[in-house]
Amino acid sequence: MNLINIENLTKVYTERKLFDGASFSMQDGEKVGVIGINGTGKTTLLRMIMGEEEPDEGTVTTASHVVLRYLPQHPEFAPDKSSLECVLEGNVTDENRWSIESDAKAMMTRLGMKDFMQPAGQLSGGQRKRLALISVLLSPADILLLDEPTNHLDNDMADWLEDYLKKWRGALIMVTHDRYFLDSVTNRIIEIDKGMIYAYQTNYSGYLELKTQRQEMELAAERKRQSILRVELEWIRRGARARSTKQKAHIQRYEELRDRQAPVQDSQVVLSSISTRLGKTTVELEHICKTYGERKLIDDFSYIFLKGDRVGFIGPNGCGKSTLMKIIAGIIPQDSGQVIIGQTVKMGYYAQETVSEKTKDVNETDFSYMNPEQRVIDYVKDTAEYIHTADGVMSASVMLERFLFSPEKQYSPIGKLSGGEKKRLNLLRVLASSPNFILLDEPTNNLDIATLTILEDYLDSYEGIVVTVSHDRYFLDRTMKRIFAFEEDGKLKQYEGGYTDYALRKFSEKEGMETEPVKKNGITSKADSQVTQKGQRTRGPQKLKFTYQEQKDYETIESDIAALEEKIGMLEAEMVAASTDFVKLNQLMTDKESAENMLEEKMNRWMYLEELAAKIAGQ
Repeated sequence: MNLINIENLTKVYTERKLFDGASFSMQDGEKVGVIGINGTGKTTLLRMIMGEEEPDEGTVTTASHVVLRYLPQHPEFAPDKSSLECVLEGNVTDENRWSIESDAKAMMTRLGMKDFMQPAGQLSGGQRKRLALISVLLSPADILLLDEPTNHLDNDMADWLEDYLKKWRGALIMVTHDRYFLDSVTNRIIEIDKGMIYAYQTNYSGYLELKTQRQEMELAAERKRQSILRVELEWIRRGARARSTKQKAHIQRYEELRDRQAPVQDSQVVLSSISTRLGKTTVELEHICKTYGERKLIDDFSYIFLKGDRVGFIGPNGCGKSTLMKIIAGIIPQDSGQVIIGQTVKMGYYAQETVSEKTKDVNETDFSYMNPEQRVIDYVKDTAEYIHTADGVMSASVMLERFLFSPEKQYSPIGKLSGGEKKRLNLLRVLASSPNFILLDEPTNNLDIATLTILEDYLDSYEGIVVTVSHDRYFLDRTMKRIFAFEEDGKLKQYEGGYTDYALRKFSEKEGMETEPVKKNGITSKADSQVTQKGQRTRGPQKLKFTYQEQKDYETIESDIAALEEKIGMLEAEMVAASTDFVKLNQLMTDKESAENMLEEKMNRWMYLEELAAKIAGQ
């Protein structure tokens, strides 16, 4: 049954054409994920379906009996109403009051909203988003329209919402950057690209494959067009004259081929910067404690960050993840303990939310501050007018263009940028400082999937230390090698590997189960993991396997060890030659000690992987 029908949709904002004759229809039972780079019109599409915006041309039609509910990206509530009143508004009747109020309180508790009477005016943006989500889920509806539903949800909350929507029997359209979420929940992907809507009857993994096929077909068609054009052009140059109907048709075919638009290549953010050298001492946390009121957020946490570390912090909302990041960055003080920062450490802090006003919690080193009246280019120049990249030194203006800020937009005030553009600009400023220690606080919020993919590729080759707080399971699996999970009473527990490794081990610890991660598109997917009770029969034998990170390490670790051994040998030779140059000799000794420490770590890892490989082979 056709629920929504969009035909020849055209929509223009200022000089930007979001939609250009686009069409789309939706059938009963479909769960649609909407993707596209920031600014392509994803939110606008949802608003036009809801009737909150009108198209310039074309029609948007919904079936007459259909009930729609919409979760906006930035919901607002009357500031004097209680949280519970906001959730119940529009959902309560005399017949369902008792049951709906009970369901509302259960959902609020599940999503961390325990003070039902707290006025909406006292809530953060994330808390308001969760209230709006609960309100939408409680409402009777045939179609849910959800704009970034997983933003401001911690990992457990996202898991709960994923299960809820998989069981949801109605239709669904959602905009989200959460790739595991798209893979698990949706059965259709639509991509908004250069004014058109492309539909793929599959989930996110299938979309990646089908889009590649579509682009290859477009390129093949363009190569064929160019080949025919060369032949036709030669015919025209030989002096063809339009003396007959046949010759006129020949010329018209040439002109049609000549004027046909070639496939437009996607503009992509180009992430490139060079980190400054990192010395022997990096960042050391010793017995860090932090309490707010009577609540202990961090209790006696110690850790020494190693060169090349990839560390992710996870835990429920409000547990202290962002607080710990700000303590490391020196933005707020710890109650006790100390943060030791090496002399060569240069931090870049990517904030979860940007602020437009300086407060007592915002200082000059806090990259979260963005003056809405400041020009875009001046914001970057405040950090560096010239930026050292892998491609050489570039001006702030050139780097902005590589981050998809046109020359015109560079001289616009920051206040006119969209939320996604502000996040992208904030990321550029962090990288422009050439940090060797990057703190990423919820980097996946408001960044489109294309930019996230490029950021992940950039982190692969980044030589510094990366520390992140994120609820994005795909991002954590893709980039992190170690997870610290916030436990009760401010304690943090360490897990090796990405998020899926953490989740499986956590589950096995809790239930006394054996877990086997299953790889999906090169990423270990929690949704496809097999979990079996000890002693119970399963559908197949449970075999020991490498995790995604272990497989990567096993494939490269021998060459890494050989390279380190060669480096140590070269350093020893240089030390002999520099025996009378005490300054250089001291530096060489420091470098040799660092290489030997890295070699020891690699050797320990190699021994572990070899033992594991032997167990796998012997199964």
